[in-house]
Amino acid sequence: MRIRIVDAFADRPFTGNPAGVLLLDSTGFPDDDWLQRVAAEVNLSETAYAHPLPPGGEADWALRWFTPATEVDLCGHATLATAHVLRSTGRASGALRFATRSGILGALAHEDGSLTLDFPTSSLTPVPVPDGLASALGAEPVAVHNTSEHVGDLLVELADEPAVRALTPDHAALAGLSRRGIIVTAAAQHPGLGHDFVSRGFFPGVGIDEDPVTGSAHTALAPFWSARLGRTELTGLQASARTGLVRTSLRGDRTLLTGRAVTVIDGELLSSP
Repeated sequence: MRIRIVDAFADRPFTGNPAGVLLLDSTGFPDDDWLQRVAAEVNLSETAYAHPLPPGGEADWALRWFTPATEVDLCGHATLATAHVLRSTGRASGALRFATRSGILGALAHEDGSLTLDFPTSSLTPVPVPDGLASALGAEPVAVHNTSEHVGDLLVELADEPAVRALTPDHAALAGLSRRGIIVTAAAQHPGLGHDFVSRGFFPGVGIDEDPVTGSAHTALAPFWSARLGRTELTGLQASARTGLVRTSLRGDRTLLTGRAVTVIDGELLSSP
């Protein structure tokens, strides 16, 4: 079985967010325990598994995502990585439709090599600052919002970009504060440098202290910053050590996420389901 490691939301190797991708020839998924064990062995923030669906249905491929610790409802970078592998290996052409826990997700390749994902827009509900959040982050929040069920994060606005970049949070203390994780964001300090806002994502509750580039988080970041900046087309920089850019386009209840991907490892998985 072929397994590939793809850097997503990246235009060169060793940047963006790496994901494992396994394209299955079966008509169903192997046992969940095997899927989880492989994801733990790969030990990246997400490993994606996809198998083809019969023609004529509402989706072309079934898709699931696993962290080293658990299955998740929505993942942007591993979806981008999967679409990249399908296109680059000739397994699919044209627009792609994935059947997932979060409904039907689309992916479309462009002539310049970029890919656009079609994801549900997250809702945003203002909430009081949870007890312990400021001390766990080491910074005082400006505002906090709950995101929708398919995201399951707290979106935390800080005063400025330097505050986001300087965070050294207590990951253990963050783990119990949301269903999935904490997205921290601020407006770009210098918008002329090519991004409109910055973010970082911490997900210790699902086995990821800090995620390099979180596509799904941008389904909440897009409406959040579009409302403040008065534009539906934005670019977000996730300011992790690897960094990555996500172009967002807010389309009502759908958010388009555009980025690039690079395959860095193409190998063979010797353990069969």
